[in-house]
Parts: sequence; C-alpha cells; structure tokens
Amino acid sequence: MTDTTPGSWPTGGPSPATPGAVTLTDLLRVPMHRLRLVGAVALVGLLAALGYVLLVPAAVTANAVVAVRPVVTDAFTPSGAGADRAVNMNVESGIATGTEVVQRLADAAGGHPRDVRGALEVEVPTGGQILRFTYQAGDAQRAVQSANLAAQAYLDVRRTMYEQQRAEMLRSYDTSITKVAAQQAALQKRASTVKDTAAGDAVVAELAGINNQLTQLNSARTEIAAVDVNPGWVTQTAEKSLATSAGHRPLYLVAGLLGGALIGIVLAYAWESADRRVRSVADGRDATGLPLLGTVRRPAFRGSPRAVDADVRYVAMAVAERVRPPARVALLSTREDATALTAGLAVALAADGREVFVADDSGRTERLRATVLADRGRLPIDPSRPLVPKPRPAGSPAPVAGGEAAAQRRPSPHPPGARPSTDADATLTIPRVSSARPDNGRVVDPDEVSVGVGSVRFGTWRQGADHGLVLFNAPPAESDERGVAVARQGGAVVIVERDRTRQSDLRRLVERLRAAGVTPLGFVLTRNGRA
Repeated sequence: MTDTTPGSWPTGGPSPATPGAVTLTDLLRVPMHRLRLVGAVALVGLLAALGYVLLVPAAVTANAVVAVRPVVTDAFTPSGAGADRAVNMNVESGIATGTEVVQRLADAAGGHPRDVRGALEVEVPTGGQILRFTYQAGDAQRAVQSANLAAQAYLDVRRTMYEQQRAEMLRSYDTSITKVAAQQAALQKRASTVKDTAAGDAVVAELAGINNQLTQLNSARTEIAAVDVNPGWVTQTAEKSLATSAGHRPLYLVAGLLGGALIGIVLAYAWESADRRVRSVADGRDATGLPLLGTVRRPAFRGSPRAVDADVRYVAMAVAERVRPPARVALLSTREDATALTAGLAVALAADGREVFVADDSGRTERLRATVLADRGRLPIDPSRPLVPKPRPAGSPAPVAGGEAAAQRRPSPHPPGARPSTDADATLTIPRVSSARPDNGRVVDPDEVSVGVGSVRFGTWRQGADHGLVLFNAPPAESDERGVAVARQGGAVVIVERDRTRQSDLRRLVERLRAAGVTPLGFVLTRNGRA
C-alpha cells in the first residue's frame, strides 16, 4: 500500500550515543527542565528559614577574655624560651568548661546545667595563653553577667586548686621539719651526756648534718609559701555596648533559599536519572534509531502554544518524499496527543493538491476539523481564493455570451409562482438547488474542507479505505494498540514531544514496531504545547 523509500533500520537497536565533552549548558539543562521542583524545594527552604527567624528568639552574645599565667616561685624572673608551653591550654579549657564552673553559673542564673553548658563556649587561640569566654542568652544583661561570671568562676576554681596544692606541699614540709627538729633535739641531748671525745665528735658531726637538713627544709618551705598562686586576670570584661546578636538573622533567609535550591538541584538530578525525557534531537535518535523528519517549534517570545507553520510544512515535505499513493500513514506517540500535528500535516499536504483523508477512531474528529480550519487560514498562498475581477466603468453594460448587450426587460408585476395558473397544461417550474461550489468552481462535499487546490476529509479508519492518502490520528500507543496495527498496513511517523516523552516509553514503542514488522518513516521532534 505504501511505497516508501529504502531506509536504514538498525538491526541491533538504537546506536549508542557518541561520547562528547560535558559543557556548562549540559549541567544546567537538567535543573532548568526541572525548574518547578527546584523552585518548590527552594521555597520550602526559604519558608523554613523564615519560620526559624520568626519563631526562635534572637540570641545575644557577650565575650570576656582571661589571660592565663603559669604559677612561678619568683614572679619577677624573666620567662624563658618555652614560656608559651608553661601552661597546658587544653587542660585550662577543660577546667573552664568543667562541672564546677558550670554549676556556679547554673546556681547564679537559676537554670539547668545542661542549658548553661550549651550556651557557654570557651575558645583558645593557637599559640596563646588566652581563654575567650562566649555566652549566649536571650537578653544582653544576662549574657554579660554570665560571661563575666564564667571568667571569674574559672579564676576562682583555678586559684582554689593552686592553693590546695600549696597547702599540701607546706603540710608535707612541716611534717618533715617536725621530724628533723625532733632528731636535732635528741642529738643535742646526747651531746650533753657524752664524755668520750671521739663519741662527742661523732654526735657533733651528726648534729651539723641535721642542722643543714633543717635549714634546707625551712628554706624550701619559705619558697613554697611565697609562691603566687594567681592563675591569671580578666583582661576584657563583657559589656552591653560590646554585646552582639548571635549571627545575622537575614543571612538565615539567604542560607535557607540557597540551601533549598541546592537540595532541589540534587533532587532534580536524582529524578532525571530515574525518569529520563527526550531533551534534544540526539536523544531522539539514540532512543529510536530513526531518521529525523523535522523539528516543530513554537513561536519565540509570543507565548502562543501553536506550532510554527513553516516547520509543519517542512515535515509534510519530508513525509511526502517518502510515500506514494495509495499511502496509509499512522502518526504514533507514546502518551501524548498528536491531534494538532496530524491536522497541521493534513493541511500542508492538501495545500499542494492532494486529497487527504484524516482518520480518527477516538472521537477527536471535531477537534481535527477545527484545527484544520484554523490552519487553513494561515496558509501563505491559498490558490482556492479567486482573483478579484477588474472593475467595469460606470454605465457600461454587462457582457453576455456572444458579445451582444442584453436587452433591458421590465420586471413582471407577477413573479413566478405568485398566483396559481388556470391552464391545465401549465408547467410548474421548480427552482434548481445549487450544489456547494467554492469560488474556484470545484464541487466540494459537505464533509470536505477545501485547502488550497486540495481537500481534507474526516472519518474513521474504515471510511478511508478508498482514499489515496490517509493520515491516521493514532491514540497514545502506551494505552492503545490500534496505531501499531494500522502502521502494519502502511507506514508510521513517530511523534516525540520534547521534555515530555520518556525515553523508556519511546524505546518500548520502537521495539513494538520492530516486533510487528513496521518500518517507520522517521520521527518528528515537537515542543510542549500545541504540537
């Protein structure tokens, strides 16, 4: 039925895509196609940040700085090369956030130690002997008081620990001095009772050693008692004028928007990997392995859903090149409606003088007729419109057959049929019913739409059996098999709608056509909207 030009049909399925360089446009294509998803998730992030800003009260931060000093015997002795390592700042930071300091803050503020520990933060600059106490609270007064109290509590706790160590050392020295003093008293008592010269010299020598030991113990005790146990000073106290809000709250809105957009982009890539759509001609070729008959676009910057008429005419020329009457062409799609493109192709084919029959078995005939009538009015050149005759000069007689002027006749006062005739043999004149005839003189059937020098008729598939060129407006192939069945009797054109047709559905349709023994003419890539 259909005389198609020899075409290459891949025996091993669609050819694999040629690997190429990934550009920035390729990376942005997926988020742009999933713009609704990205915008929705970004809006959710913005609303979450706005709720946090409105519902969570703003926190005020106050800072107090403490300079930590090592405990030395002589405070006036110059520090050596390792003065910055004289104090273990990790230990000091642990003491500053320890249980005793936190408990003092909780007792003073009347809060729970867990809340105090979460609000208190101690920073240790690298290579320095400084502790920076940071406290967050709902108001500036409480933040300032808590920061200063934390710094002072640390100094008090550290001073108490040093004083306890000093007291323990002094107690140890006192015990040793008491023992040595007792030995000294015993030796002195022995020395007073010894009469032998040699024994007396030994006792005197032993007593001298005891006296030296006692002197050293007393000297060491004096040094321990003179140790300055001050752990440091508060070099910067927290004040209300120095208190700041914890972070810039408007930045939370920006962070929520950007974070939501980032999550949306990730979700867009995940969704795209699970639901691949045809985005370009290359995707259509990879999924079908068919030649491209043409691309049908929408008018740019017009907001119109209709297709570009010139694109439809180019596709019609490609289809006409591949078929010879009698031809049966089924326009197949996976899940989309190809009614608009079917009507556009019918108009483009009929404008060149073809008698096109548009078949539809899904109740879309009226839509097809309305679309054909709308497309017919946009034809660039319509040969069916007659040329406008030259106007005649005023008063000139109208020409008649034979070239003679028609005689002027007076109108009868009795028009035909106005009064009954009394003659029995009179002939009754019946007015002739004029047939539907367009301006170009061709007789047109009432169910036929004249397009250019051709025509378009509508009906079901069975009604178009005797016509030379039949376009079958097939229903979506995923839910109806009639399109593939009709394509077995002729040819098929696969309609691929960009950004909507799934590649998996398209591959499945091509496999079904191949299994049914159908050789498609090619595929047409359309845009979202009318075609």
